[in-house]
Amino acid sequence: MKITILNGNPNANNVKFDNYLKELSDLLESSNHTVTILKLREMDLKYCMGCFGCWVKTPGECVVADDSRDICREYINSDFVLFASPIIMGFTSALLKKAHDKLIPLIHPYLEIVRNEFHHLARYEKYPMIGLLLEKSKGADEEDIKIISNIYMRDAINLKTSFCFTRLTTDPVEGVANEINRL
Repeated sequence: MKITILNGNPNANNVKFDNYLKELSDLLESSNHTVTILKLREMDLKYCMGCFGCWVKTPGECVVADDSRDICREYINSDFVLFASPIIMGFTSALLKKAHDKLIPLIHPYLEIVRNEFHHLARYEKYPMIGLLLEKSKGADEEDIKIISNIYMRDAINLKTSFCFTRLTTDPVEGVANEINRL
């Protein structure tokens, strides 16, 4: 399975988080998966301007020349994508949110009814399953985790995929690897 990990850790000094992802990657590779970790803080990412150029001017690709094109390419060519971030002020990092917003070129602007709601049409035949890995901050609580998880579950509908799990970095890394291995 091809796995992409979007590392939304904005703080290079938070080596514990990065080491957790490295250990997870090593365990997954030892189970014959191909793993790519994208350290978002080392990438050139501009904010989505909501211009919809990715739907009209350059269909399927952001009009802004930044590394989001590489992120979209990795994402759509993966079987599983893990969104990973510390919880900062009750949500994922702004860095992960910025990368997440830039996935909009992967769907069409046209709409269909899914579960009695309007959602975008798929641009591609296959989309990766997604999961969420969070590092609890001092002030984060279970409600924060539930809200974040619910947002990613809802977004999975628009991204034409299934949301597989939310795990915490306090969980043993072997358990997270085993959960991914079972997909």
